[in-house]
Amino acid sequence: MLHRSFLTAAFALAALLALSQTASAASGPRLERWRSYAGLSWQPSSDSANPAPFAGSVDAPIAGLHFDANGTAYVSTPRLISAGAPATLSKLDTRARTGPARLTAFPSVQANAIDGDPQQSLRNVLGFHVDRRNGWLWAVDMGFIAGEPEAPEGAQKVLVIDLASGRTVKRIPLDGVADRRGSFLNDIAVDERRRVAYISDSGMRSAPHNMVGLIVIDLASNRARRVLDKHPTLQVEPGVKVFSHGSEVWPGNSLLLGINGIALSPDGRTLYWTVTTGTRAHAIPTAVLRKTDATEAQLAASIRDLGAVGGNTDGIVVDAQGDLYITDVTRNGIVKYSPRSKAMSLMAADERVRWPDTLSTLPGGDLVFTSSALNEHFAGSVKGGEERYDLWRLPVAGRNAKAR
Repeated sequence: MLHRSFLTAAFALAALLALSQTASAASGPRLERWRSYAGLSWQPSSDSANPAPFAGSVDAPIAGLHFDANGTAYVSTPRLISAGAPATLSKLDTRARTGPARLTAFPSVQANAIDGDPQQSLRNVLGFHVDRRNGWLWAVDMGFIAGEPEAPEGAQKVLVIDLASGRTVKRIPLDGVADRRGSFLNDIAVDERRRVAYISDSGMRSAPHNMVGLIVIDLASNRARRVLDKHPTLQVEPGVKVFSHGSEVWPGNSLLLGINGIALSPDGRTLYWTVTTGTRAHAIPTAVLRKTDATEAQLAASIRDLGAVGGNTDGIVVDAQGDLYITDVTRNGIVKYSPRSKAMSLMAADERVRWPDTLSTLPGGDLVFTSSALNEHFAGSVKGGEERYDLWRLPVAGRNAKAR
């Protein structure tokens, strides 16, 4: 009887917590499906008819998303499932609301060619950053494409591309700070004023002993350094599994993804990150990251644990007020962390959201994120012709000042 009473009380508490989270999310701004696309197309856009979808759309889910100062959208379609997509980095015509996503390779189809010079061509982009201050796009090239056991020499890199002309402003090689076989160069955060960038290496290709780390890039010197190599706060948490819509992701072949989303405070003084196969968020002052003579012990001592997020995570972003927003792939929504109150709460959720990924801000301040059921695509459970690539919007502009 005691055991049964204990279980009853435990289930009641769990139900109460779930109800509390739902009520909390319901009391805030509501998520709205802003755009929904049936596949992709790199055919010329037309206002009169939908272009024909790309035959391999199911193998090229939209992952990354960012907007320039004019509201032009850029997206990444990483070549992780198939190498067949015409481009891994493209502009997205958000004026179209029906049919496939209308894409234009950026800066060109030739610049995205997998058979081009690995040191110059964009082969496999997941994370990138649109630099509104300098008018650039910082693209992280993972180097390898689907079917390759390791990245070709020189393929792991950052290309800084001028948004207006499409020319490469700077190329920063990463082979010296990333492993061509084991690294998984996931996301990038850019201090636009100091022209310093931070890259998360999730190390998924070396799982279960992920080669996680942070890479610090100084554009002025064109140098990259690797720090916090294999540090526990960047690593997969032991015993943690990733859940989406109530089910474990890839049961029997668990998703082991270390540090994923990273973001900077508005003043560039704090770097935040989360671990997908993990439960917590962390932060570190960037001043210590920029010190070239800082020891690993000094770096580790500067890390702050911000607390439990509430679910597994993917993308993160910081608004102009300094509040941190985190995609929660377990609860299908957005978690907000306030550095002032140190409170972490589920801000909004919707059961129709399937794997919320990259978070970005519109020029007016509202949040937009991609939702493409990435876990299902990588598991091969989405049939061709049934893929839906959604962009969800969280209207917060009225609550916050305009985004930078």
